[in-house]
Amino acid sequence: MIGNFDLPVLKADGDILIGGLFPLHYMASKPDHSYTSRPQPSQCSGLDLRAFRWIQTMIFAIKEINENASLLPGVTLGYRIMDSCDHVHFGLTGGLSLVSGSLAHHQNQTEGSQCIASGPVSAVIGLASSTPTRALAHTLGPFGIPVVSYFATCTCLTNKQVYPSFLRTVPSDMFQVQGLVQLVAHFGWQWVGTIGTEDDYSRYGIQAFSEQLHEWGGCLAFHQTIPKAPSVAKINAIADVLETTTASVVIAFATEGQLLSLLTEVARRNLTRLQWVASEAWVTARLLTAPTFQPVLVGTLGFSFRGTVIPGLSDFLLNVRPSPRPESTLTNMFWEELFGCRLEFGSHSVSEIPLCSGNEDLSSHKTSYSESPVRIAYNVYKAVYAIAHALHKLLQCGSLWRNATQTGCKRTTTFTPRQLLHHLKEVNFTNQFGEKVSFDSNGEPVPLYDIINWQRDHQDGVRFKKVGSYDGSAPQGLKLQMDEKSIEWAEGQFQAPVSVCSVACPPGSRKASRPGEAVCCFDCLPCAEGQISNTTGATECITCPLYYWSDRDRVACVAGVEEFLSFQETLGIILVVLSMLGVAVAAVITAIFFCYKTTPIVKANNSEISFLLLLSLKLCFLCSLVFMGRPSPWSCLARQALFGISFVLSISCILVKTIVVLLAFRSSLPGSHAVHLFGPPQQRAFIFCCSAVQVVLCAGWLAVAPPVPFKNTSYQGGRILLECKGVWPLGFYLVLGYIGLLSCVCFVLAFMGRKLPDTFNEAKLITFSMLIFFAVWISFIPAYNSSPGKYTVAVEIFAILASSFGLLFCIFAPKCYIIIFKPEQNTKRGMTRKY
Repeated sequence: MIGNFDLPVLKADGDILIGGLFPLHYMASKPDHSYTSRPQPSQCSGLDLRAFRWIQTMIFAIKEINENASLLPGVTLGYRIMDSCDHVHFGLTGGLSLVSGSLAHHQNQTEGSQCIASGPVSAVIGLASSTPTRALAHTLGPFGIPVVSYFATCTCLTNKQVYPSFLRTVPSDMFQVQGLVQLVAHFGWQWVGTIGTEDDYSRYGIQAFSEQLHEWGGCLAFHQTIPKAPSVAKINAIADVLETTTASVVIAFATEGQLLSLLTEVARRNLTRLQWVASEAWVTARLLTAPTFQPVLVGTLGFSFRGTVIPGLSDFLLNVRPSPRPESTLTNMFWEELFGCRLEFGSHSVSEIPLCSGNEDLSSHKTSYSESPVRIAYNVYKAVYAIAHALHKLLQCGSLWRNATQTGCKRTTTFTPRQLLHHLKEVNFTNQFGEKVSFDSNGEPVPLYDIINWQRDHQDGVRFKKVGSYDGSAPQGLKLQMDEKSIEWAEGQFQAPVSVCSVACPPGSRKASRPGEAVCCFDCLPCAEGQISNTTGATECITCPLYYWSDRDRVACVAGVEEFLSFQETLGIILVVLSMLGVAVAAVITAIFFCYKTTPIVKANNSEISFLLLLSLKLCFLCSLVFMGRPSPWSCLARQALFGISFVLSISCILVKTIVVLLAFRSSLPGSHAVHLFGPPQQRAFIFCCSAVQVVLCAGWLAVAPPVPFKNTSYQGGRILLECKGVWPLGFYLVLGYIGLLSCVCFVLAFMGRKLPDTFNEAKLITFSMLIFFAVWISFIPAYNSSPGKYTVAVEIFAILASSFGLLFCIFAPKCYIIIFKPEQNTKRGMTRKY
């Protein structure tokens, strides 16, 4: 190193030296670089009592090992401990001072000691924060000097390509983040805010937390970053966000020193409704348990490293005393800060501050320095013992002489830090507390956490109570263990707060995202018909299986109600009555015509064709009954065949009657013999041929692609319409088209004979009946397409009945009226007179 940085150091000589870097101060002033003169050393402020306990724990562990005859027998450990000020610049300066020999370690060895290591320090224990640790580990990595951290948790330090000599006794943030997400999920906090700083610990931790939170289904309500040197305006801006946020839970990835200014403002505004969740960096920080912060921080929940009570450590901490010796500079700083006085040989220069005697009672002050159990200090303790066990194996201690009564370590040759690193990676022992100490391939320990809750004690203070645990190596589902009944929440509540952007959608509804907002902010929309959601917070509705439908509340699928036109329902009864009425009327007319078959009006209207027409109309009325009832394969076949054939038979008879009327008129002209060419045999043949065409069409259609029973579920309301589905629609259209063709021919011929003499006035009746026939079937098409469910069948039946009644009444009603009520006109003379 070029130059002397005159850094304060705690030191003790030994055969092997271990370096230590601790953030005794948590704030470093920004250096003023003028580039015209050598910059003055920066000053650190804000003494951290916890960090001094960590320092003393390292000294205690080294003292304990030196007094242990079974571990490193005959070898004494020394130390060089420096203040990193929780800053990259001071951490790197201190680390380089330790490993470069600028502290003149070798020249100040105690008398009779022999240096075994090849370098000034064999390993460095440190640092606390991740960013300074990255800088130091990256710098010392190429030299193979082990860096064992007790508090740097950034996942980024897992990369062995960049940090080959880095190990740690504290779990990686990866496990803490997994635990935090499981904690958030355990209490259903889907809408949380995060607060971090600009260092790597915070940046990587919050990034990993955010990613895993989104994977689980949660969202960040906000993320705020505290600058390294925050201004009042920035602190107020962050506090404004905390005051207005709809989130009730805030996750803070930072150290207590970095949070101090923000929490001071939060306490001033009395923002007590927020539930704070702490990372391990500040969850046991006594600095934030002052009465000022208690209203806003009591109830804090967070992850802490597994704590324990180290025998003898408390007494050792209480026996620390200041000294005028240069190596006690850090101890003197601690003493002046704790008791608010100045030592004659201390660093304070203000004369108004009272003098310290140096014999003040440490036990009279309840601070984070003396509290128990220890957590981070325990990580320091394990780091020292891990190095000691690696040295024990490296120096082949306990196996030097064949005489089993003698033990010792091999001291004849020196070793390099890289050799120590090799053995340090393979360390595997169980300490006096029953905990296994080892490192995996990434230099990581077993991830064990306690879940700490800040609760008020009986002396108006704050106690850190363990309310759960997290074991990152346990099977999924058993990692997080919570004792919820013992938790004290924010504002003294004993029930977990609710922190959601939108309340979970109840069963029967689903989430609908709000445009431009996080996925946790949504509206609840009821499930559509035929869909259900039977869980709270469903993102999608489930479509019911075929032939099932959603109930009224959309929470369960129920069997659909089968629907068809039944004979028992009111509409079915009405149609059956109308059909039977049509048959009855046709039968009555048949009887009348049969009784008066010798009368002129019956003879003049071709009685044989009239009887055949009446029979076909009866079939038309009866075929409507086949359309009713539960569809079956035979009914689907019969309904279309009966409908097509009976109507063609009816239209054929009417067409013959029309042709006979026209030919009869032409035969009355001189020299005409047309009527003889279309006598009864020809008329029968004509009807047979016309009907045969329809029979062939129906037979071909039903043979190739017959209609089949079908459950139509396209209708809403859970109804299943039982209907006959046409596999080949063209067949149905051919049948209808043929009926339409015959009807059009019949209408045209009847229209041509409408002005014939009244004796042959049947042409007018046929014309009118065809008009009714067309009107019914033309109006049938839109009514059929627009009718829902079973009413489509009812419309078709109504069209059949209406057209049949139209033909029946238009053609036969006038004749029956004359036969019954005007018998004087039913004579040859009467008809001739009329002519």
